[in-house]
This record gives sequence, C-alpha cells and structure tokens, in this order.
Amino acid sequence: MSEAEGAGDQELARDLGFLEAYTIGLGTMIGAGIFVLPSIAADQAGPASMVSFAIGGIVSLLAALSLSELATGMPRAGGSYYYVNRALGPFFGSIVGWGMWGGLMFASAFYMLGFGRYLTFFLPMGATGVAIAALVMAAILTLVNYVGVKETGALQNVIVIALVGIIIVFIAFGLLNYDAATMGEFNPFGWAQVAATAGTIYVTFIGFEVIATSAEEIKNPSRNLPLSMLAAVVTPTLMYVLVMFVSTGTISRDLLINSRIPVAEVAAVFSDISLAGFNVGAAAMVVGAVLATVSSANASILSAARVNFAMGRDRILTNWLNQVHDTFRTPYRAILATGGVILLLIALNVEIGTLAEVASFSYLVTYALVHVAVVVMRRADPSDYDPAFRIPDPLYPVVPVLGLLACVAILFQMDLVVQVIGVVIVGVGIAWYVLYARSRSRTEGLMGEAISPEPATVPDGRGTYRVVVPVSNPVTESDLLRLAAASAHANEDGNAELVAVNVIEVPQQTSLSQDLAFEEERVQAQSDLLEQAREVAGGLEVGIRTRAVVGRSAARAILDIVEDEAADQVLLGWTGKRSRREHVLGSTIDPVVSRAPCDVTLVKLGPEGSRGEGDIAALAGQGPHAPVAARRAHEFADAADGTLTLLNAQVRDDAEDEGEGEDDYHAAGMETVESVAEAAGLESDDYEAEVVPATDLETDLLAALERFDTVCVGATRTGTVSQALFGSLPETVGSEVEGTVAIARGPEDSPRSVREALVERLQP
Repeated sequence: MSEAEGAGDQELARDLGFLEAYTIGLGTMIGAGIFVLPSIAADQAGPASMVSFAIGGIVSLLAALSLSELATGMPRAGGSYYYVNRALGPFFGSIVGWGMWGGLMFASAFYMLGFGRYLTFFLPMGATGVAIAALVMAAILTLVNYVGVKETGALQNVIVIALVGIIIVFIAFGLLNYDAATMGEFNPFGWAQVAATAGTIYVTFIGFEVIATSAEEIKNPSRNLPLSMLAAVVTPTLMYVLVMFVSTGTISRDLLINSRIPVAEVAAVFSDISLAGFNVGAAAMVVGAVLATVSSANASILSAARVNFAMGRDRILTNWLNQVHDTFRTPYRAILATGGVILLLIALNVEIGTLAEVASFSYLVTYALVHVAVVVMRRADPSDYDPAFRIPDPLYPVVPVLGLLACVAILFQMDLVVQVIGVVIVGVGIAWYVLYARSRSRTEGLMGEAISPEPATVPDGRGTYRVVVPVSNPVTESDLLRLAAASAHANEDGNAELVAVNVIEVPQQTSLSQDLAFEEERVQAQSDLLEQAREVAGGLEVGIRTRAVVGRSAARAILDIVEDEAADQVLLGWTGKRSRREHVLGSTIDPVVSRAPCDVTLVKLGPEGSRGEGDIAALAGQGPHAPVAARRAHEFADAADGTLTLLNAQVRDDAEDEGEGEDDYHAAGMETVESVAEAAGLESDDYEAEVVPATDLETDLLAALERFDTVCVGATRTGTVSQALFGSLPETVGSEVEGTVAIARGPEDSPRSVREALVERLQP
C-alpha cells in the first residue's frame, strides 16, 4: 500500500487561471503609475522618459523570466521572498522579505497620494486635503482587507478591464492630436538621467511580483504563470511608452510637470465636450485614475500580508503578526500593521516621488537577488525543484546575469536620499536576521549544493486505475472507500489505487497556507480523517494516497485533483436530498458532476447492510450511461459476493388486457437488458434479468426497487444546466429509495453550450 507523505502535508488548491493571474498583475501595474508618473518622469528626463519606461519594461521582462522558472519550480506563497530564502538562505531571505514588505507599503502610500491628487479635479483642495483624502481611503482599504470582503476579487477584474479600455481610448485620441513641435528637445538632460528616471518609475512594474506571491494558487502553472507574468509586463510597458509619447506631444513640458493630474490635463485637449461643468475627456481619465489607485493599493495590501505569512512560516518573522481572525479568517494583525505604516507615511508628508523611488529600490534589490537565486537553484538542482518552465538554454545564464547587472546599474543611478532610505530598509532586514531570525529559522540556503551539485530523482509510484474519493465525514468515509475499492479492484491491471481527498475552504483575503497555519482544529480533523482513510484502505488491500488541500472552493480543488491525477473515476457521497435554491445537489457536487472528465459515481448510503451489499439492482434502460451503472453494480456485487439483477421497466397501457402483448413487452425489455449487459462487458451468468411492466414509470419502478439493498442507475441528463444534473428519474430514485443508491455516468465528450459555460464562469 502506498501512503501519502503524511497527515499534515496540506497542499493549496489552484483556483486562478491565466486571466485571473494576469489581471492580478495588471491591476497593480496599471495603477497610480500611468496616471501620476508622467509629470514626475517628464520633469526628470523630458520626452526621453518614454525610454525610461521601456528600460523598466526590459528589466522587468528579465526578472519575470527568472521568477517564472522559480515560481513553477517552487510554487509557494511568498513569491520572491520564498525563492531567495530557499536558494540563498535566511540572511538574504530576511533582506528580501523586509524589502518587499517595505516596498509594498511605500508603493501603497504612493498610490493613495495619487488618489488624493486626482480627487482635486472634482473637489478643489490643497496639499492637506489631498493627504486627508489619501488617509481616509487607505483606512477604508485596510478595513476592507481586515473584514475580508470576497467581492473585491471580482471587482478587481472589472476595474482592470475598464482601465485598459480608458487608456486605449486615451492613446488613440492622443495619437490623432499629436504635435511633434510640442515635444521639443527629446533628451534635454542626457542618457544618465534617463537611466536614473528608470529607477523612479520602476514602482509601476512590481505588479508581476504579485502574481508570483500567488503561485501556489495558479492553475496549470507551467503555462499560466509565465504567460501571465510576461503579459502583465508587456501590456503596461507598451501603454506607458505610448502615454508618455502622447503626453509630451500634446501639452508643453512646463504644464505637464506642474500638473497634479497630468493625463487628465492631456485628455482635456482631446475633448471639447463639457458636462456639469467638467470636461468629459478629463473626467473620464480622473475616474480611471481613482479606480486604478484604489485597485493598486488594495492588491498591494493583500500581497504584503502574504509576504508576512511566508516569513512567519519560515520563522524569520514572528507568527504573532500572522494570527488569523476568528470570525473573518483574515490575517488581521498583518493587515493592520501594513495599513498603519501606510497611514504613517502619508501623515509624514513624504514626497510622492520619494515614495515611488523607495518602492522601486526595494524591488530592484529583490529582483537582483532573484536572478542569483535562479542560478543557484539550477546548479544545486534539489530533488523538490522541478520547474515546469525553464529559461530556454540559449538565454541561460544570459537572462539572470543581464538582469542582475541591470538592477544594480539602476540602483546606482538613483538619488542619494532614496539610496539612504533603501539601505536603511536593507539594514533592518540584516539586523532582524542577526537579532531574531538566525536562531529560529528552519531553512538553509543551497549555495553549497550549487558549488557541488548532486542531482536527485524522485520515483513515481502511481497506479494504473485511479479512483478519487472526496471525504469529509468520518461516519461515511469507510463505506465510500470500500465501494471505491470494489470498483478499483474490478478494473485494476495489477496496480490500482484510491486517492482520498479532503478540502479546507478559505476566504479570499487570507493566504491559503496562512489560514492553514492557524486552523489547528480543522487541520487536525483533516489529518485524522485522512489517517482513517489509510487505515480503512489497508483492510481493503488497495493502494491509497491522501491529499489534504486548502482552497477557495472544494469543487474546484476536487476537479483540479481529478485532472492532475488523470483519474479514471471520482466517487462522491451524497445525502440524497435536492436543493431547489442555489444548487441542484450541492455546492460541491454540482460542478464535479457537470465537469469531471472521467466516470462519476454519486453514492447515497443507506442503512448498514445495504451499502453495496446484499441484493443489488441496476436499471437497464435506454439512457447513455446505463452500461456504466450496470458495470458499477457488478463491481459492487462481485466484491461483496452479492446478487446482481439488471432491471428494465416497460411502460404499458393499463387499458389493455393484462395478458395481451405481454410477450412483446417482455421481449423488448430483455433485448434492452442484454444490450446494456453487452455494453457493460457482462457475461450472462454475471446477472439475472428482470422486466417490470409499468403503467406509471416512476411509481412502479420505485415499488419494484423496494426489495433491493443497493440500486445503481445511469445518468440520463443531456439537456441544459437548468435541468437535473443526472436526470430527473435517477435523482428521484436517489432521493426516494431507502437503500443505498449509486448514480453513475461515464465521461462526457460533448462540448458545453454557451449557457453552460457562462453559468460555470459565474459560479463562485
């Protein structure tokens, strides 16, 4: 019997697809930067500042390639912090952890001041008013993350789509109104200043790091993670370059650098339409700026809390900070600490440009170490490092070397005051390591292994026929596993196995592994449940592996495991009750039944002694999945030495004489039974055949099934999602028959309708 690595080795569900991951990164990058930085960049480098944005994009692309390899090789919450800590050790991990946390807080303060500035378009106010507006919104966002409002994730996607549309329209009108004479001298301050400006504006490119901090939650990371990171860099880079091109070619440099709301000033040139006293074009950009700054700050606060947790997990930071709230299930102390520092930075009246540059400094240090980390991991090649994406050989080690040099070069070009603040943050990380983390950290770097690598291999002990069994109730667990084992034994080719799965669901605002660390009761219950599964499987003489998952949605987690395991069947328990409100069979069952690409068996357990035992019947009708039900019934009967009856109901007109046409009804029923048995691969001595004449199909069929201990019925559903998932008759049998009922379907290859796809997409 193969066992899991042990109870307590929880894994995180992968809930984020390409679009979700892409918008997470894009939502942070298309924020205050594109709306506030044009004035600051034009002041420092003139029209050549568009080259600064291009440099920032190139540096970010190099970092994204290294991060993509590390994230697919070590998909853990914490992003760059975790990779550096794992590769270079806790000394550098402490530097990066504190740097990322500090960078996100400085960036959030920058976003909030940008928010306040753009409000002046509608509410004229001075610097004090801007600061107050920034403080109020920062406090609101801190509260939103503290409480854990689930809708913020969906709202983020809507905001990002709206922003992209607004910016595209801005660029289109700008290109139509472009005037080369307005731009003036392209590079008035020299290329050294262009390089220095790249450091100022780099805060706009930290968004793809947010994707890496969520690596554990990204579905199909080998594809979606690098694609989403690269797309989240390329898209804003092109937009920034074009926005600077349009801005410097539309209004004078003096007007641009002195404007608190630069893109709104530019948009006002394109539009001569006013509404309620406000220029429509400028107002549209202001609305976009307000949405963008709020979205960016919200994403940064969320990411900061996750970095805190990753540091606490490695004992570099005290876990007191990561305590999860009893009611809201959010890391409230980390969120409050992050929000408090953001409020302090705003209250201290730190210059908005300085906030941006310090955030940039912190992340440039981080990415410089990330490039070193990817080289170390390649050289050390530990057994648990198997990246699905690798930097292509022609580009390795060119990418990490160039990336490291580019980050260092920009750091040396930044203003002295920024370098001093940045060095202080690095110093805090070093001091914290020496005074606190060195004696507590559980991790060791891989520098030694990188110098003298020793490759390792990991054997694969998976079986050939695999049944996934979600378990959540210790009372029903053993019977579900026994039925799954019966099916596995019948289909095995010498090496079948079960995969027992339990899922702990976690709210959006909490890092999946963070909730796990503080949910001792739920984690222990999960551990006990899966340990019991292993004990049960031992008595059934079947191999078993257990998977303990923490995720946003149990259904999505189960579907991901079914896909990951290439399962042949998923067997789920069911109460037998139907819900006529949000779900048909249940919030977890519905999506699994609808979308699992393998056999699905839904089991309602009856009284003891009727659970896949005794007299077993399978409905042998015309439905497409009747052979699957017959095969499942034979598996149960064979394992329990029970008797199997294939039962067919033939509807007849009760107005006819009882004897008239009886032979015809019986012959038609037997023909159907034999057809189902043949399709199921059953021999004639595997079953008994019975034909039930019925005037009312449902009533008479239920009466005929009363004498059986276990009933298997095939799904009949072929219509839209508004119908019963398995079909009305199978679900009626499931809810009305007192004994055990198994409803089965085989793989469904038919494409989903547009309506089904939309409903699936809108499900939480």
